[in-house]
Parts: sequence; C-alpha cells; structure tokens
Amino acid sequence: KNGNCAVREETSGTRRHQEILTESSLESLQQITRVKRSRMHFRNLVLLLLSLNTVVFCGQDYPFMDPSLPWHERVNDLVNRLTLEEMVLQMARGGAGKNGPAPPIERLGIKPYSWNTECLRGDAEAPGWATSFPQALGLAASFSSDLIYRVANATATEVRAKHNYFTSIGNYDDHTGLSCFSPVINIMRHPLWGRNQETFGEDPFLSGALSTAFVKGLQGDHPRYIKANAGCKHFDVHGGPENIPVSRFSFDAKVEERDWRMTFLPQFQACVQAGTYSIMCSYNRVNGVPACANKKLLTDILRTEWGFPGYVVSDEGALEFIMEKHKYTKNFLETAIASVSAGCNLELAFDLADNVFMKIQEAIAEGNISVQLVKERVRPLFYTRMRLGEFDPSDMNPYSTYDQSLVQSEEHRKLSLEAAIQSFVLLKNLKGILPFSIRDITGKRIAVVGPFADNTEVLFGDYSPVPDPQYISTPRQGLETLPADIHFAAGCSNPKCDQYSPTEVKTVVQSADIIVVCLGTGTSIETEGMDRRDLSLPGHQENLLKDVVSTAAGHPVILLLFNAGPLDISWAKANESVNAILECFFPAQSTGMAIVKTLVDVDEVNPAGRLPATWPAGMEQVPAMENYTMEGRTYRYYGGQVPLYPFGYGLSYTTFSYSNLIIAGTSVPICGNLTMSVEVENAGQRDGDEVRSDSSEQRA
Repeated sequence: KNGNCAVREETSGTRRHQEILTESSLESLQQITRVKRSRMHFRNLVLLLLSLNTVVFCGQDYPFMDPSLPWHERVNDLVNRLTLEEMVLQMARGGAGKNGPAPPIERLGIKPYSWNTECLRGDAEAPGWATSFPQALGLAASFSSDLIYRVANATATEVRAKHNYFTSIGNYDDHTGLSCFSPVINIMRHPLWGRNQETFGEDPFLSGALSTAFVKGLQGDHPRYIKANAGCKHFDVHGGPENIPVSRFSFDAKVEERDWRMTFLPQFQACVQAGTYSIMCSYNRVNGVPACANKKLLTDILRTEWGFPGYVVSDEGALEFIMEKHKYTKNFLETAIASVSAGCNLELAFDLADNVFMKIQEAIAEGNISVQLVKERVRPLFYTRMRLGEFDPSDMNPYSTYDQSLVQSEEHRKLSLEAAIQSFVLLKNLKGILPFSIRDITGKRIAVVGPFADNTEVLFGDYSPVPDPQYISTPRQGLETLPADIHFAAGCSNPKCDQYSPTEVKTVVQSADIIVVCLGTGTSIETEGMDRRDLSLPGHQENLLKDVVSTAAGHPVILLLFNAGPLDISWAKANESVNAILECFFPAQSTGMAIVKTLVDVDEVNPAGRLPATWPAGMEQVPAMENYTMEGRTYRYYGGQVPLYPFGYGLSYTTFSYSNLIIAGTSVPICGNLTMSVEVENAGQRDGDEVRSDSSEQRA
C-alpha cells in the first residue's frame, strides 16, 4: 500500500509495467469479479489484465491520459477533475523563483512544470552549455525566413534535449521547461530603446514574416507533438522607454487607433496565424489601461478578432505593477479580478509566492469572477502541455528520445557560423577593397584594436545562451587563423571607453599594414532596463578611431561595429581613410570565424545582410521616446528627412541589375494584394545573394 494506491511491478514480455490501482479501480475490479461470480484471487486478476496488455496505474484510468481521445475531450476531463485550489495554483505559478514551477497534482499523476524558458536565439539561461546564435536583430538583417526557421528549430532541439535530461533527474527549476518566451516581435520604433537588439527591426511586415518562421521552426512539423512552444511578446504597443525618461513599469503608451492597427498589431496577428501557443502581455499601459488587464487587447482583439486559442502569460512582475506602479487597482484582489477577466491565463511574478493570482479564490468567493471563467483560463495551459507530449506514452513522442548529444552539435555550430555571416551588413567598401585575397594578407602585419577586438563577454548581447568556451572566437582569434602577423590593442577595457590609452593603440597601428577597428555598444550601454541617451559611439571610441586613421599612414582601415541601436558614424562614413565599414550586430559564439570568412576571400563569402531599421543622421531626427505617434519614425513615416542609412541598406561584393518591372494593376483595394514581378541579374564577377524589398506609398 502506498497512500490510496496498491503498487506492484510485473514483467510482460520485454516491457515492464508498474501497476498502481486506485481504490476506485479496486471497486471496479471487485464489481467485475462479482458479476462473473468468480472466486479468482485479486493477484490472479491483475495477472489476467497484464496478459491482455492492459496497464492501469494511478491516473491512467482517466480519459485525459488516453491518447486515442480528441484533445478537447482530454483537456476537459483533466480540468473538470481539478479542485479550485489546484486550478489557482496552476495559474499562479508561471515562474520565476518562488513563483514556480507549476506544482504537481499527485493524485492525478501530474508532474511539476516550468513555464519560464527563454529561447530568443538558443536555450538561454538554462543550466549548462548551449549553442548561441546571433542576436535577433542581426538575424533579421538576413531578411531570410529560412534562416530564422532553422535557427529556431535548432534552438528547440536543444531546449527539448536539455528538458528531457532535467526531468529525468527531477529538476523543474526556472528555464528547464519547453514553453518559450520568444520571439520578441515589438517594432523597433525608436533608435535609443534598450531592447532593439531583441527585435526583428522596424517593419511590421518583415517582423510578421520572420516571427511566422520562428514560431513554425520552434514548434516543429510533427503532426501531433510540438517540439517546444512559442510565446510572442510583448503585447502590445511596447517599444520603449525602458528607463529614459520614465520607467517601463509605469509607462502609458498613448497610441492612435491607426498606428495601433498598422504598426503595433500586424506582426502579432501573423504570430497568431502561425500557430503560437502563447502571447506575453507587456508592462505598459495602452491608452490608460495596463496591457495585462486590457480586455480590448487580450479578449476583443486577440481572441475575438484573431481567434487565438492559446494562453496569455504576464511579463515578469507585470501583474503586481498594475497596482504598485500604474496605480490602476488598489490591491492584489482587484488586480486578479481585472487581469483574469481581461484574458490573462498565467502569472509570471518577481520571485513572489503570495502573488496576484493567489487572490483568485477570494475573488470567486466574493462573486467577482466565476469558476467557469477560471476553467476557461486553465484549459489552454493543459492543452499546451498535452501537445508537448506530457500525458502520452513517451514512445509515441519522437522528441522524447532527444538527449544532450544534440546540444552544441557540429550541425548547430555550423549553423551559428552561417547565421553570423548572413547577419553582417556591408555599409561601406571604397574601391572594392574587400574582400582581401589570401595573397593580400599573407605575411602582412594586421592590427586589431578596440574594446570589442578580444573580449568574449561583449559579443553576445542580451538573452544569449552560454556556449562552451572552446566554441567562442573573437575577432582577434579569428584573424589569428590567417597566415599573417596579428597584433592587438584594446585601447579601452570595456565598451563604455571612459578610460582610453591612445599610446597603446598608436603603437600597434603605426607598424601595421592593415588595421581592423572593433567598436560598438554591448549590454553595458543598451539592454533590457537601459536606454541610450544619444546616438554617439560610447566614451572615447570615436577618438580611438580618429587616432587609428591619423596613425595608419594611408594603410587600409576596416571598421567593425558591434551594436543594435543605430550609431552616429557620420565621420567614419564620410572619411575616405576609413576604407570599409561592416555592421556585425552581436554575432555570438562564431564572431571571429564569421569575420575572417567575410573579410578575406577564402570561402567566396559575400555579405548580403540589409539594415532592418533606419539609421538617423543625427539626434535632430530622433523624436521623443515617450511619443508614440509614428510620424517621423521608421522608413514608412520618415518624411523628407535624409537618414544616415535607410532601412534595407546594404552593399555586396558584386552588383545586381533590375529590369522588366511589371505591376499588375494600378490600385490596391482595402486589405487587398498587389502582384509585382521583376528580373534580377547578377552583373558582377562573383556569386551573391540579393535582398529585394519593395515599398509603395498610397495616398487617399
């Protein structure tokens, strides 16, 4: 006897069964015995059932454990067996810290589950190594849905493999689950926003196309099971500020309906249409109503207009902030009523056990919300877990065989390198100086300088997995694989570059034949919770570049930029002594090797990345962060201003020509399509990829 279960292990053929019979099962068996008027001993009856390949254990006699039944029947059966207290805990335990995992329901054989997993471009924040792919904004620069799909699919493989290991040892801590808070599909509407790096850029259509690819790649193509489930965030009208001039935790985004519908909603609708299982509601208010308590947003638009069947999870602490920061409610009880009624299913809290959703039971007792509404909010949580395969026999789910040999596999490391190369944007290439040939650099003295030249910590950006150090290469390490004499000087110890050693830099540069300068921002300058104040290169970085140029004595100077938000590099763009500029974003673990293959003609690499956001020519082109009108923002509404670099800009090592443009029709109906065709020809001497983007302006 073990509680209400009788446990016995038997072997039938090569399969081992664990027989756990509940008291209700015993009663049923006893009734069968009486009907048949058999004096069969109970043990003999169990053996008879075994011979019929019938396995009964604690929980598997319930319909929700029967994989032959339709999903909705299984979900309804499970939810209807839950007590109110159990449902509340499932909704209240979304993570992090003390707020997770969702607790087990032992009487039904349901295990704990961790909802708090980050998968932006690899299995981030989970224990152990994982492949780190380039930051999302860099991936967006590829303009490649295929690349995004493959990166997301590889990410899901590693998430699933590590999850299988974690559950095998009983680890259900944060970041061990299969439900991802990814992708980030907010619009890069302001160049100084700290989280630009996590987005797919400034265009809703591009963001929608790439988020569609991400969702499908992450969730996989199995007809029954999903590999890991996507969670598109942050819903909605969320794109700064983080902390300048006010906190994101209390900010009210005032948006006109036109801008809301045409800029801030389309990519989320695409995400829903792609089949995402989750949406994360954001910290901010939208026109006075907190996003996580906003019925228009979470019910009227998301569920009624778009037909979203999944679950909404709050951003971490967002429900507490409805009261504490927005002052929208007076206490956690009012907050629970508002958010549950609006459409929130799951609370992610700041390491808080007695959080907002723990007040749901009190709200029901006072008649503010119904038990039926709570059941509606719980159903998508268990439906998701079912589709992940949790309640089916493991041998039915091919993903259950994934093990840690798939983590950081050679295939994934090669994909990380390919992705980094595809993310690079060539901004300048005077007289076709790039790529260098092997003959050009053999035996030459190459100086690699700057705070990003040999610092592994600054090459990854936010929400990056931690790869095994043996797979990380810096620009210096990559260049050291060449048949050249490599010399290094940081000049600054960190990206802030508040302390600069010009002598160190000049000493290395003055005897060099080629100089590679590595500048940028990094997460000490722009990140979640930290906006930038201007477009300038941080600290003394521009002084470092000017010292390089003045000391180089006419030798080639190649500028590599590691950043997300646009930088004012107007001096470098205009100065002919800066021969080439390559925007690298945050390329992650394969940085060094990707740079070498791009700068030196060893594998016929040809940069094809394009800027996924407009680069302003100066601060006079940067509107106030807290102003959410789209006027003067992004290429769609930039007006007559001339940016430093426009959206979609990027050079190639070859040239392309366009001809025979055909537009089928002279007008576009509301919500209609326009068909166009054009012939593109490679008119250069080497193979290359061309990103073609078309935009038109329709005036009413």
